[in-house]
Amino acid sequence: MIVAVVRDEYAGPLTDALTRKGLGATKLSSTGGFLKAGNTTFLIGVRDDQLEEALDAIRGACPGAQVGQGSLKGGKTAPQSSATVFILGVERMLKV
Repeated sequence: MIVAVVRDEYAGPLTDALTRKGLGATKLSSTGGFLKAGNTTFLIGVRDDQLEEALDAIRGACPGAQVGQGSLKGGKTAPQSSATVFILGVERMLKV
């Protein structure tokens, strides 16, 4: 599962990039806490073999995207970027 928090101006290009690759996503409106700016949060369910393809779409549509994996430590903050991406392991995903 990919959770991508994207600046609003990149939401359209990312939607287009994911659609071209045949990857579906759920989009949620969100607001950043620090800058209080509008964002779009994408929930993208992918198989392991689709992960890099989805990340390529994010990197291509959102210049400077920050991709993180694992836990955040030491209170570090990322510089402002077009997207912040979290990769989460999911034991099971169902489409019903």
